Amino acid sequence: MDIATALGVILGFVVIIGTIAFESHGSMAIFFNIPALAIVFGGTTCATMIHFSMKQFLGVLSVVKKTLLTKIAAPQEIIQRMVNYSAINRRDGALALEQEIGKTRDPFMSRGLQMLVDGADEHAIRDLLGLEIQYMEERHAMGKKILDFMGASAPSFAMVGTLIGLISMLSRMESPDEIGAGMAVALVCTFYGALIANLVFIPMGGKLGQYSKAEKISMEMVVEGVCAIARGDNPTAVGEKMQVFISAKRREAVKVQV
Repeated sequence: MDIATALGVILGFVVIIGTIAFESHGSMAIFFNIPALAIVFGGTTCATMIHFSMKQFLGVLSVVKKTLLTKIAAPQEIIQRMVNYSAINRRDGALALEQEIGKTRDPFMSRGLQMLVDGADEHAIRDLLGLEIQYMEERHAMGKKILDFMGASAPSFAMVGTLIGLISMLSRMESPDEIGAGMAVALVCTFYGALIANLVFIPMGGKLGQYSKAEKISMEMVVEGVCAIARGDNPTAVGEKMQVFISAKRREAVKVQV
């Protein structure tokens, strides 16, 4: 689980709620307004459903789950595993890698190993796994678009709610005592929109973009490792070639053990 994402959201809401409790002097109820919630959250949801297909819209939950829960293997771990697979391939042959397929939890790596077992050559492996990386990027890009759209829509619908509140307030100008309360209710919409956009939707979209880049690099490392094994490279050569994916400082910490 990505602790930074969960911790950031939780602490963000704690800071906001704590500030509200301190500034409102016990009158936190003024920050809870059902019509404002309906306009901001309902409007953002409806606009997203209009802009995207139902399948894409329902995929938002999957996107959020992936952003929060998916863990990408460290580059050093991938290098070590590929070196080990190379050693097994040279010592016992490609069929011996079949036992390793069930030991890995990475479906992409399992697919690469299965292609080695099936006797696929380097070009076939690169073409097929390359297509999988391409479509993974497209799926993540769509998820990021949805989160970014929701991040842009929430403040817009907050402004709509604010305008509705102001119109309602101005229609009761004969009662000056209600102007302050009406203004407060109108601004609650702006508060909701700014909060949910800047604390949830936009940061989550940015985190998904970073996650997608990291996963792409991880998958490209697997492709290069599997292709090197398919060419028959020795374990040391596989490790040296794959270390180009990490910084020079981190290469010194990688101890290739065959």
